[in-house]
Amino acid sequence: MASLMLENALARLDGALAQLEAAARRRVDAERGRANLETELALMQDDRARLAAELDGATARLGDVETAAADVDQRLQRAMNVIGAVIARAQPDSEPQVGDGDEPGELEPAYSEPGEAGAGLREPVLRER
Repeated sequence: MASLMLENALARLDGALAQLEAAARRRVDAERGRANLETELALMQDDRARLAAELDGATARLGDVETAAADVDQRLQRAMNVIGAVIARAQPDSEPQVGDGDEPGELEPAYSEPGEAGAGLREPVLRER
């Protein structure tokens, strides 16, 4: 009977040791998993900081591009206004009537030949007929 009680006690001790070992394994695995999660979190925080810096740089470049675009728009508007004013001044107050060419002094529009001043651009020139 003492031997039976001793065997039962040893069996319970083996069971308890097995449970303790299992608990220790779970704890070690949990700690490893936690370390992996902390490493992963640190990597994600580094990525987030890098992406935030890149976003700040891109936002700054976008601001520069928008400023340059607004400057170009203003310059184009001024250039168009100047060109419009030059064209308005170049046009006579009353346009000459193109007739049959019988009247002396009548003006007729002609164009300069390519190769003359303007390197191939055709500019209107008024010549007397």
